[in-house]
Amino acid sequence: MRRLSLGSRLALLFAACTAAVSLGAGLLFNRASEQHFVELDQQLLESRLSLLRTRLSGLQRPADLHPQLAALRHELSHQADLALRINGSDGSPWYASRRALPDAPANPGLATLHADGIDYRSLAVPLNDSARLTLFLDITHHQHFLQGMQRLIWFTVGLSALATALLGAWAARRGLKPLRQMGQVAASVSARSLTTRLPVAQLPEELAELGTTVNAMLQRLDDAFQRLSAFSADIAHELRTPLSNLLTHTQVTLTRPRSLEQYREALHGNLEELQWMAQMINDMLFLAKADHGLLAPGQAMLMLHDEVDALLEYYTPLAEDNAVQLLREGEATLKGDRHMLRRALSNLLDNALRFTPAGGQICVTLGPGGQVCVANTGKAIEAASLPRLFDRFYRVDPARREGSSEHAGLGLAITRSIIQAHGGSIRAQCENGWTRFLIEFSEPL
Repeated sequence: MRRLSLGSRLALLFAACTAAVSLGAGLLFNRASEQHFVELDQQLLESRLSLLRTRLSGLQRPADLHPQLAALRHELSHQADLALRINGSDGSPWYASRRALPDAPANPGLATLHADGIDYRSLAVPLNDSARLTLFLDITHHQHFLQGMQRLIWFTVGLSALATALLGAWAARRGLKPLRQMGQVAASVSARSLTTRLPVAQLPEELAELGTTVNAMLQRLDDAFQRLSAFSADIAHELRTPLSNLLTHTQVTLTRPRSLEQYREALHGNLEELQWMAQMINDMLFLAKADHGLLAPGQAMLMLHDEVDALLEYYTPLAEDNAVQLLREGEATLKGDRHMLRRALSNLLDNALRFTPAGGQICVTLGPGGQVCVANTGKAIEAASLPRLFDRFYRVDPARREGSSEHAGLGLAITRSIIQAHGGSIRAQCENGWTRFLIEFSEPL
């Protein structure tokens, strides 16, 4: 079955509510009218009853009625729809002013009766120990009025429901127009039109928040698509150079017969390129896991100063060859993954060694809460380039020589992913001849 649209549901809901309210109001009015007629009939019957009870108070047997009949008929002639019946205490009929009157109710008081298509309101009271008087008032015209009232109520209910359904459908369609516009915008979004945005200022208050959320989602999609496009172009560019090298080197090697040693050297040269490509692919897989939140760092308690000392000891020979001094200041305790954090710090130290001139310094400062600062002296980096240092394949100097995995432009991107996986953040700053990479964790570990 086809599902009802939201506009149809609102229209039916409006119609049902209007019908319920109209029906309730109509029934209440009908009940009030009926009760009003009952009160009027009771007042009329009681006013006639007081006069008749006085006139018939001495009635003891049927024969006592004959002197009163003329007066009774005269009294009843003033009210054409009024009739009476007198019964003995045993229920035997003594007198009836009209034929085909309904049987008198067993209990005294007001009652509604029906006989031969005529509706009556009756009031029965005892005259004395021997006789009982019952007055009958023809209320057929009252009942006809109430029946007409009921038909009018049902007609009004139906007409109101229909009118409300039509008006509700129109109002719902007008009110849901912003939703249709949002649907049209969403349908027009594609890889080529991610810049489309909803006009939040023109949306109703109830939809403005949703519109803002949708616009934020589109912005995130646009940013992710731009990053993906840039990444695809970058990785294609990075892989093109080693593949071209492999093809050229292999073709040159195969141009003529060579000695076994020359083939061995050619294979070793190809192996270096293949190892570089394999390392870059592994790095990209690592970053892909980080982007999808699949990194699950361990939670071992680490003496961060011991880990830094081990890395500085590893890089000491290279630093001595470049006449660079390595320093470590402070101590810190950190809860995290030893392998990942060593990789992140190693990337920072390797990056610092490559850009620190001879006679320069590299200083690793540890602070409370696992704060880390890796600083090195050297050429200043432009302020516009600092936020982009952690982008994949980004190089401050695009013309520098490629040829190893460390220079692929992925080291700082991997470092940021590792720090973020540990709940921290990293940023770069350059001032007073020092370039600093500052790591801070959101919670002391």
